[in-house]
Amino acid sequence: MEPLAYIPSPSQGVWHLGPVPIRAYAVMIILGIVVAVWLGERRWAAKGGTPGVVVDMAVWAVPFGLVGGRLYHVLTDYQRYFGADGDPLRALEIWKGGLGIWGAVALGAVGAIIGCRRRGISALALADAVAPGIVLAQAIGRWGNYWNQELYGRPLDAFWAIEIDENHRPVLDGGPALDPEYADIATYHPTFLYEFLWCVGVAALIIWADRRYNLTHGRAFALYVAAYTLGRAWIEALRIDEAHEVLGLRLNDWTSIILFAGAVAYMYRARNLTGPENMGRPAEETASGATVTDAGTEAEPGEDPEPKDEADAGEDAPTVVESEGEEATEILEQPEPAAEDAESAESAEKTKTDAEPEDDAAEPAAETVVEDAKDDGVADPERVEEEESEGEPVKDGKQ
Repeated sequence: MEPLAYIPSPSQGVWHLGPVPIRAYAVMIILGIVVAVWLGERRWAAKGGTPGVVVDMAVWAVPFGLVGGRLYHVLTDYQRYFGADGDPLRALEIWKGGLGIWGAVALGAVGAIIGCRRRGISALALADAVAPGIVLAQAIGRWGNYWNQELYGRPLDAFWAIEIDENHRPVLDGGPALDPEYADIATYHPTFLYEFLWCVGVAALIIWADRRYNLTHGRAFALYVAAYTLGRAWIEALRIDEAHEVLGLRLNDWTSIILFAGAVAYMYRARNLTGPENMGRPAEETASGATVTDAGTEAEPGEDPEPKDEADAGEDAPTVVESEGEEATEILEQPEPAAEDAESAESAEKTKTDAEPEDDAAEPAAETVVEDAKDDGVADPERVEEEESEGEPVKDGKQ
């Protein structure tokens, strides 16, 4: 049974360039990673972070994430690989699909934390910057499910239904025989398309909310987790592929419920966090105006930072404070008193000391001169000044 209109299945998902296979699934994963890193770099720089940090963190996060995604898939569907008819070597065939998003996020976060500690930046600040990029990478990666004709939903008779070839329809207990319930049904819910659209909407929501409410300290990442799991819950309910169930719900549904509750609780707990975050700048000013240098020391405003080497502390040697990412280099001069000035001051002090006894000896002599002047009929200078102030003339020392 086929509807009049539907989304056709791809004729193939692998192309060969000589002996090298180009798989659509892998291309979608790589394209998603590129978009995530590009958007993460732009957001990180907009928040004041050092350019290039997201690329450096991707070197750690991407390999960890790929391993974690595959481990989550293998462990949650272990019967396919380690069951009675399973083949353990199939666990390595990652090109055939099978990456659990929560394993990828969890182990990818471990890699990112390692990279952040080595770089000395806040892992929460980085998570906020890359959150919309991660969910966009998930959206692009879902098109790999389209090329592999996997992870579709229940049968659907509508123009947006996806056509599934007989070779990719549900089988009985993982065997080659088709499940009779779906053997004659060609079109199903395109859950890959639902999740693609939902993820694009979540990315737009995070970007808008971050601009509107300035989500910091991991709140943007928590919003991503909460919003994505909310959509994943209803999309998961449409799928008919094999999965473990607990209390009537698929394992991924329980995972979504738990993560949604945890993300909402974290956003509420961190709602008042507004302090500064370590964005990885080598030299920055603290709230008090002190300068933090590469060595992690602080210099109070108006003070010159101590030289790093003894050679820098020499006479008339300038202290240079350089900051990565800044075009200007601040040179603080620390002039020391010249040796000649010190000797001159010492000589003047000595001269003053030697001259003090002479001044004391000169005072009696001055008094004697005054007395002699009185006897000779010469006017006393002090007396002349007093009389002039009274307006009476003084002649020849007499009134």
